[in-house]
Amino acid sequence: MENKEKSLNGKTISLNKIWTIVGVTASVVVVLLLCWKAINVFLFILAGAIMSIYFHGFAELIGRMTKMTAKWSLVASVLITIVFLFGISFLIGSRVANEAVQFSEQIPGLVGDAKKYMQQDETLKSVYQQVQSSEMLQKVTPMLSGFFNSTLGLFGDIYVVLFIGIFFTATPEIYKRGMVKLLPARARGEGRRIIDLIAGNLRSWLKGMLFSMFVVFVLTSIGLLSLGLDLWLILALIAGLLSFIPNFGPVIALIPAALVALSQSPTTALWVILLYGLVQLVESNFITPLVQQELIKTPPALIIISQVFVGIWLGAWGVILATPILVIMMVLTDELYIKKQDIKEHL
Repeated sequence: MENKEKSLNGKTISLNKIWTIVGVTASVVVVLLLCWKAINVFLFILAGAIMSIYFHGFAELIGRMTKMTAKWSLVASVLITIVFLFGISFLIGSRVANEAVQFSEQIPGLVGDAKKYMQQDETLKSVYQQVQSSEMLQKVTPMLSGFFNSTLGLFGDIYVVLFIGIFFTATPEIYKRGMVKLLPARARGEGRRIIDLIAGNLRSWLKGMLFSMFVVFVLTSIGLLSLGLDLWLILALIAGLLSFIPNFGPVIALIPAALVALSQSPTTALWVILLYGLVQLVESNFITPLVQQELIKTPPALIIISQVFVGIWLGAWGVILATPILVIMMVLTDELYIKKQDIKEHL
């Protein structure tokens, strides 16, 4: 009887372990499903964190230049940014709005003119037919439509990101402490250090991207204006903003510019294509190497791979945020795996 009781007790313990494993597995699956369904929320959090990093980086610059306290430097960074944006909107906003309206009204005619021109040339006609018959359009269209209709819509998404960034900027330590407390007690010191390291790398990346975007905007503006192209300001703004997306952004920005130029003449379209190629050459060979002195080394091929992978997984917002996601993953891999492996090898 005693052995039977022990045997029964053994079975009871075994069943408890099984139910515990089943419960933990089910919880993990539920959490993963919730994360998958709410993946855009994590992208909004990342975008808001990047915005907060910008405000804090700008505040540090103001503090070094003016000797202001950290609190007032942060307030100044937010106010200066808002005043700058409103000033730009006041000075060129009406013109940009008019050009945007004109451009949107001209898009159907520009596309029609481009089709007619391609039908007249046998080489362009065959290329157009191959692209049209391929699965490329079927793959790109859902991504673009998903971008403009994601979650709350484009402007709703921007609104959410803006407020997340403002709250992160106002009280960053609260959120940082919350993330650190989720870690085991012995890992909290290292967790805080890694969070600070990620923030520093993202700050350096963001500074480089803003500088690159400004240079692309200025060079494109000068080039389009010298060519006498209509809607040059809105096209230059599109080029500057889309340069935030490495590799794919400049190609996307070229499409509307080429369509507008083609409506004037094929020669103008050729010059515009050459201009965008030259700007991209300058950006890739001079601006990017200068910027990467401030960054962790990010191989170009790895950026393209991450954009394709994250774009397929998360859509257009994933393509936009692929580089900062890559920066975060590289820091985590280096700190949590590579450096620990190096330490083991030297022991």
